[in-house]
Parts: sequence; C-alpha cells; structure tokens
Amino acid sequence: MDAANEAGQAKADQIKSDHADVDPTIPATGSAVAHEPAPKFTREEELHAYHEMLLIRRFEEKAGQLYGMGLIGGFCHLYIGQEAVVIGMQMASIEGDQVITGYRDHGHMLACGMDPKGVMAELTGRRGGYSRGKGGSMHMFSREKQFFGGHGIVGAQVSLGTGLGFADAYKKNGHVSLTYMGDGAANQGQVYESFNMAQLWKLPVVYVIENNRYAMGTSVARASAQTDFSRRGISFGIPGEQVDGMDVRTVREAASRAIEHARSGEGPYILEMQTYRYRGHSMSDPAKYRTKDEVSKMRDEHDPIEMVRKRLIEEHGVPEADLKATDAKVREAVSDAAEFATHDPEPDPAELWTDILLEARG
Repeated sequence: MDAANEAGQAKADQIKSDHADVDPTIPATGSAVAHEPAPKFTREEELHAYHEMLLIRRFEEKAGQLYGMGLIGGFCHLYIGQEAVVIGMQMASIEGDQVITGYRDHGHMLACGMDPKGVMAELTGRRGGYSRGKGGSMHMFSREKQFFGGHGIVGAQVSLGTGLGFADAYKKNGHVSLTYMGDGAANQGQVYESFNMAQLWKLPVVYVIENNRYAMGTSVARASAQTDFSRRGISFGIPGEQVDGMDVRTVREAASRAIEHARSGEGPYILEMQTYRYRGHSMSDPAKYRTKDEVSKMRDEHDPIEMVRKRLIEEHGVPEADLKATDAKVREAVSDAAEFATHDPEPDPAELWTDILLEARG
C-alpha cells in the first residue's frame, strides 16, 4: 500500500478508534461501527428522510401482500428494515450519480425517484412496468433516474458498477457510481477483480456493502473468514469504514465522506452498512435461522423509521397528527400504485421479440 492509500485507510481506522460508541447489538459481526457521534439533521432533513423511508416500507409491505395473493410471481426480496441505507446514501449524492444493486432492489428504485406505479407494475408483469413487464422484481432499470438495475446474479452488479465508474472517469463528468452489494455477494470473486481495477485506475466508485448479517440464511460469522467487510479492500489500498446502517444520519455522514473521496479523484471507497432485514431472504424464506426475540429487539430498539419519527416529535416539535397524515398520504400513493399494477394490461406476446438486440449506428 502506498503512502496515499495508507493515509486513506488510517483516516478510516482512526474514525473507528475515536468513535466506537455503539450498541453491542450493532454490529455483532466485526469491529466497531465507524461514525462520529450522530450528526444533527434539520427539521426539513428529518421530514424528508421520514417520508422517503416510509414510502419504501409501505411499498414493500404492499408488495408482500400482493405476492401472497399470487399477483406477483417469481422471486421477491423485500427491503424492510434497511431503508436508512439507501436514503442516507441518496441524501449525500447529486444528480447524475448512478446507482446499481443486486436483487433486493425496490427500495433503491424508489430512492432514486422512480414512480411507484411503474415499479409495482413491473412486479406484477404489466405493460406499464419499467421493463415493460418483462424483467420483474430483479431486473428493471431507469436511465432517466440513473438506476442501472436490479441484477439477479449474485455479485454481477459489482463489475457493472465499476464499469459505470470507468465511464465517469473517461468522460470526466464528475459523477460517482454507487455500487451496492450484500454481505453474501462480498465473497464473490468478481468483486475483488473489480476492486483491483477500480483502485488501479482511481475510478469514482463507492462500494456499499449492505451487511444484513445473514446473506440467504447463513450468518456472516459462519460464511466469512473476515467479518469486517470494510477491510475487504485493504490489499488493494482501498479505504473503508463500518457504518451504523440503521441510523439515516450516520449513513448520510459516512456517504458524504466516501462520495467526496471518490469524486475528488482519489479512487474507490468501501462503506460497510451494518443493517438488518426484518423479513426472510425472499418471500419463500421462513427465516427459522434466527430467533423472534432477535428480530423484535432490532425492531424495538433500532428501527430506522421509528427513530426519525421519535426525533421529529421530541426534538423538532412536529405534531404526531402531521406524521400520521404523512403516513396516510404514503399509503394512498402505494394503494394507487397497486391499483394501477393490478389493472394495467399484460404485455403483448410480440414483446418477446423486442429489446433483444441494439443496432449500432455509425
């Protein structure tokens, strides 16, 4: 590791040493979470975070209902519990920055500003979906919103996200690729090939490892020799830090550091978000590998939305009636999306032959 890279990792390690004031249930898988004492949000920032996280939560709850009714087929991976990660990251990004992730992707789509109707319609396989009903839960995109998927192959998006960073560096457009993966994907070989290229060419990529502790159903302690995922880039000279991914404020704070590092030409950065999913890996997962008490403890003590709601009431004086009104508006928007998605026509069979080839023009 050269002097510059040593300095970058030393800075991240110093944050861990200086600010290790963390509840022992977060993370329970590695070294201390890296964040300064939780920064303060303004009233407007708290309200924004509350609305955006609540939209994801209510959308995913509705998606789970539609799946149970047989209106959504195939695989469906819900983001319930992890909302603070993507919202905090988006609060630190700017227009033009790209997002790419794996198959637990509905929350990322909504955070990027994609229309809930189009997302839900894609889940139900309808014409109005973002991939015209042909991609489903794991494969929808929006060039307009700089969202590049949604990928069903574990870890495949990491190489693609690195490619987005290469394009940004080539074009010198000042944008950053936010490349998400889970703790399970972090053990895939192509991840380390991507790390090597990204650091070699100083690509503007922030690798966000959403460590929800269980991959498909095996705890990280049983599946990973190095459970501090923020250190996975050390051999390449990539700095990283662990973050309390259940607190949107610490996520935004860490994201700002990482994105600035990447945008300024210093190369990639790794953020390990210590988070937690309340539901199973997918809708077919009974989640018997963890206790009900563990899930209840996380909900009761670390729920990202409840923490914001509590601060809005106690610190910012927002009437509880106002927050209930926000919830009602969000529920209405999600209900409208479900109504659209269950009545929109299915794709014409001729769609099987579209979007197969792209003609290159000289």
